[in-house]
Amino acid sequence: MLSSIKIWARNLKRDSYALYLAARDPRVPWYAKALAVAIAAYALSPIDLIPDFIPVLGYLDDLILVPAGIWLAIRLIPDDVMTECRASASAALQRPTTRAGMIAIILLWIAGALALAWLVFTRWARSAA
Repeated sequence: MLSSIKIWARNLKRDSYALYLAARDPRVPWYAKALAVAIAAYALSPIDLIPDFIPVLGYLDDLILVPAGIWLAIRLIPDDVMTECRASASAALQRPTTRAGMIAIILLWIAGALALAWLVFTRWARSAA
């Protein structure tokens, strides 16, 4: 069962990237492009229909709405275009990744957090004095 969940997640990741590629293809109808953009915006947006801090239900909308939206957008895209986009997405996801990029991003986030903390602390220390 765990392997089937991993395969499903891998296919969902591939299809998400394939939707991005399909949304840029001129052979795809405008309404399919609009739905793909709306799904991506909803998935990346901090605003949800059900807030994530509500136990169980908060993540349930993400687990149902995003895959259902991806499924619907895939159905609206012509099969030949989707096949090409899936092949391109699979090839792109097969590329090797480096940890250097991940480490650089993490260090940037830490530096930003420290700079923000320093700024807040100095302003707070001035107002307390």
